[in-house]
Amino acid sequence: MNTSYSRHPQRARVLRSSMIVLAAAALGWTAAAFANDSDTNEVVVSVDQTPIVRELDNGPRVSFSPIVKRVAPAVVQVTVTGETPKITESDLPSFFRDPRMRRYFGLPENFEIPRGQPQQGAGSGVIVSADGYILTNNHVVQNAAEIEVTLDDGRELKAEVVGTDPESDLAVIKIDASDLPALTFADSDTIEVGDTVLAVGNPFGLGQTVTSGMISALGRATMGLAYEDFIQTDAAINPGNSGGALVDTNGRLVGINTAILSRSGGFQGIGFAIPSNLARNVMQQLATNGKVVRGYLGVFPSDLTPAMAKQFGLDADQTGILIEEVSEDSPAEKGGMQHGDIITHINGRSYESTRAFRMAVADLKPGETAEITVIRDGDEKELEITLGNRDGSTALNGAVKPADEGTLNGVAVADITPQARRQYGIQSRLTGALIIEVDPESAAAEAGLRPGDVILEINRERVRSAEEAVKLTEASTPSMQTLVRVWNARRGARYILVDESSDR
Repeated sequence: MNTSYSRHPQRARVLRSSMIVLAAAALGWTAAAFANDSDTNEVVVSVDQTPIVRELDNGPRVSFSPIVKRVAPAVVQVTVTGETPKITESDLPSFFRDPRMRRYFGLPENFEIPRGQPQQGAGSGVIVSADGYILTNNHVVQNAAEIEVTLDDGRELKAEVVGTDPESDLAVIKIDASDLPALTFADSDTIEVGDTVLAVGNPFGLGQTVTSGMISALGRATMGLAYEDFIQTDAAINPGNSGGALVDTNGRLVGINTAILSRSGGFQGIGFAIPSNLARNVMQQLATNGKVVRGYLGVFPSDLTPAMAKQFGLDADQTGILIEEVSEDSPAEKGGMQHGDIITHINGRSYESTRAFRMAVADLKPGETAEITVIRDGDEKELEITLGNRDGSTALNGAVKPADEGTLNGVAVADITPQARRQYGIQSRLTGALIIEVDPESAAAEAGLRPGDVILEINRERVRSAEEAVKLTEASTPSMQTLVRVWNARRGARYILVDESSDR
């Protein structure tokens, strides 16, 4: 059993009458990111935290050409080739499972539409180290069979995925080259609304393009990712710009261009970039470990509104994070946190939004003890809570990341949380391991296992948690058939035989 987390490149979230469009020219793929448990040393990158010069002594700047000449060689075109997935009966809406509808449309039982022809997508990437590490978006490279990088000097090189992080929509790829021009990271915490920025990328596959604008807003959370803290800019970002560079007037990387807000699918003055500090942290972990490890508290937070503050007997201007639920057996529960607590400080720093709170918890290291100040029944309390390990799981918490060995390879599982029960309609009495991702090329996918299924048994052995599922698959012989009993809200419980034998 292994992990293969994903997010569809065309995933959109309706926002009024507009939509968030990922700025990659990728075509119709389902996602399957690749992980790598490499033991490489930390990637050497350049960081410059000195403030930018916001006022010039010699008048306004008349050209950004010197900056572009420094930045352009470090921004590459990323071309990705992948296959469209096959479609089975269980992938279609429920009315197609009605025998009368199948007869009307001429669809036999257990039908399968084969995979289509390979399709190509294009995006951008930023060289961040001289030895070939490139930072890009996860949605650019997901489900990639082949990745080709075109350098500024015209060289075309094959690239390998080092690691991906769907939760932040970041990925690291690597090419076999040396002495490459690399961008220097700026400290994105020091940027301000109104700062001038340049966006460099490969829109529409036209080739390298530079646009200019300003930082319009900070701290945007618009795409439904687990971890997002977007820089908003009016520098033009279009399909194909995903993974490209957003740089300041010193030519330093302040963000990775990711998405646009659009009514038409084209740029309309609102683009989003992942801040360089977040990108650098994720990049270093992916390059070093092939995965991202984040602190885990185990709570369901919400913003404390003035109306809600009054309900808890507090002043309307009280700030903090309201804890709506504490997960069972979580670090928060073990540390004494309760639902209804209002978090005001973590390690002495105040937080006023759930976005900032989630980012702060994620930045803490598993095993680290945090001093958390809460208001409970009007009184202030100090809690010491030792953070758990999210270990690259999705927003469902606690995903297990075993090695690709044993049986049910290509299947990623997680424990069932209250959030997962609501999302997938899982009955409260059910225990098991929730499938959160299935490699579309795996025997498990061919047999019919799907994300959202709950594994109840493996080879007639009861499964109560993700950890138990992993242990049972690791103890099995890779060449055998595996009998899996699963449940989902659509079809109830059923048995599925997964054949991973060599002669299937």
